[in-house]
Amino acid sequence: MTDTIAILTGASRGIGAALARGLARPGVRLVTLARRDDADLAAHANAQGAELEQIKVDLSDLAAADAAGARIAASLPRDARRYLLINNAGTVQPVAPCAGLTDPAAISAAFNLNVSAVMLLTARFVQAVQGLQADRRVLNISSGAGRNPSAGWGVYCATKAALDMYTRVLKAEQGGDGVRAVSLAPGIVDTDMQEAIRGSDPASFPALARFQEFKTAGQLAAPGDVAARILAYLDRDDFGATEIDDIRNYR
Repeated sequence: MTDTIAILTGASRGIGAALARGLARPGVRLVTLARRDDADLAAHANAQGAELEQIKVDLSDLAAADAAGARIAASLPRDARRYLLINNAGTVQPVAPCAGLTDPAAISAAFNLNVSAVMLLTARFVQAVQGLQADRRVLNISSGAGRNPSAGWGVYCATKAALDMYTRVLKAEQGGDGVRAVSLAPGIVDTDMQEAIRGSDPASFPALARFQEFKTAGQLAAPGDVAARILAYLDRDDFGATEIDDIRNYR
């Protein structure tokens, strides 16, 4: 019997890659969704005695995202003790002032990845685990940007705010006996996303100097450290009691 089924998006880089390695342990069946396969993760999972399935998919393609979700749901074992869905994949692009957000494809891709794919995968997950006598948890990786406006981040702030509200609705629907859900901000982490942010046009992102200072001053958290804290948070008995949360509240 498998103890834990864990489904993780955005597993090839940053926090997602660190989460994948933390989840790959004996008794876990880990399913990852990312744009590319990770040979190092496969080797790590094998060494740890974890079962790993890697699904290569672009989650901004909603048809592909839904097909992947349906495939996972159809093959989900019914006898695990715990089922986890971690929606980690996301993008900060496009970065531009609101008056400059004129690229429909870029806006649509961001909403697809940051919000719509989460909804599709979560729907498939909730349907698949409905009625199971097991611990069922959804963790959506959000951002402080969804709770505090930042000039140049109209799309990023809007998508993360939408993710937070979606999580609140999911919790309200599921009640006390259903799937537990949290939208969690991970803080400022030293990832490829932060590198992309530091490469922004200062005319489009007025806070650029502050984010560059985070890096030079050593204020960015290491992905491995943040992932370890997130996994500890996932194990908490009171997971879901606060559906909009921040990992920095837990030291």
